[in-house]
Amino acid sequence: MQILDWQKLDAAGRKAALKRPLHQADTAVLEAVTAIVRQVSVRGDDAVREYSARFDGSKRAELRVSQNEIDAAVSQIDPALRAAMEQAIANITAFHEAERPRSTRVETMPGVVCELQWRAIDTVGLYIPGGTAPLFSTLLMQAVPARIAGCCRVILCTPPREGKINPAILAAAKLCGLSEIYAVGGAQAIAAMAYGTATIPKADKIFGPGNAYVTLAKQLVAQDTGGAAIDMPAGPSEVMVIAEASARPDWVASDLLAQAEHDADAQAILVTTSAELAAQVQKEVEKQMASLPRRAIIEKSLSCGRIIIVPDMKTAIDVANLYAPEHLIIHNEDAVRWLPDIRNAGSVFLGAWTPESAGDYASGTNHVLPTYGAARAYNGITVLSFMKSMTVQGITLAGLQSLGPVIEVMAKAEGLDAHAEAVLLRLKQNDPDI
Repeated sequence: MQILDWQKLDAAGRKAALKRPLHQADTAVLEAVTAIVRQVSVRGDDAVREYSARFDGSKRAELRVSQNEIDAAVSQIDPALRAAMEQAIANITAFHEAERPRSTRVETMPGVVCELQWRAIDTVGLYIPGGTAPLFSTLLMQAVPARIAGCCRVILCTPPREGKINPAILAAAKLCGLSEIYAVGGAQAIAAMAYGTATIPKADKIFGPGNAYVTLAKQLVAQDTGGAAIDMPAGPSEVMVIAEASARPDWVASDLLAQAEHDADAQAILVTTSAELAAQVQKEVEKQMASLPRRAIIEKSLSCGRIIIVPDMKTAIDVANLYAPEHLIIHNEDAVRWLPDIRNAGSVFLGAWTPESAGDYASGTNHVLPTYGAARAYNGITVLSFMKSMTVQGITLAGLQSLGPVIEVMAKAEGLDAHAEAVLLRLKQNDPDI
């Protein structure tokens, strides 16, 4: 990892220090995904099966996973893993239950009542990758808030390997109460959920991470009025760690490595007030990386990693707000002191005893978070992600007599006389002299 001194960098150098790996689909990927989405939207299940055979080697005749397969998966996983999943579900449920929104009712003036009410999205589609890292934890993060929100229908698509779904994914689905699961992955799964097929129902909103094909497919269907909404802009995972001289270099290094092992495009950045700690962490990263199974991925990821030396904690927080990381870890003993100053981050981890892994799996917060700087304007998944609000108003005659003249003046000023007439007709019914 390259070590940089923030104070010695000019504006261009600082921008380069916080630059993320280029994550952009090339023309070939765009053309391929566009063709897949179009074919699935027109040909449905036939196109889904063809692409599944081509990309996943799946020859399944039935796209839907049977209940027997789902039930069997629970007995196939290690009992310790099942217990861990159950504890994680309990913690995620406890935190997300507290997010339930409350309806609001306000009488803005006598006889004029306005409300804000919440409703669950009818049908949501969850996508879970099943490649080198079957992300059953991401399934928990999506299925639990969807259930709490009260979505009428929750469907799951995940790619098969040699025609079978990873047992951990099926077990996680079972424990979350999901039964409508389809052995379909890639862009074809996103298109199937967006447009619906004879087998796979159309979803109103699609959630979940994926590779470049999946990400691009989500963007394409979200732009189509006949497609589906999506959860948030997605990109490679990332972490920024802030640490003072008192931090343990081995713990800091482990946090950077935990992020880097996600994939080659993931980014890990350390911001520290100590040049000595910077050098120690750099050595510790090399030492720990040597024994990790995903070393090749980590090395590619860390080629875009940085260690940035800053003069003080205020500057460190300024750098974090500028970068807007998906995950922000503060290793300082007084980490909570700096929380009010953090404006842009997907999820914050306070203190040396709070590794990012806790949020990734089981502390209770959601790990589906905005990346690539989107934390400046977006938040991670919450129960509200699976809901939408609507406003309601009710006006009495007395209320309209008070509010009507206000509406009439404004409508006529905009040249919208029919708007004004809709009020006047009602008032004239009660008072013909108006």
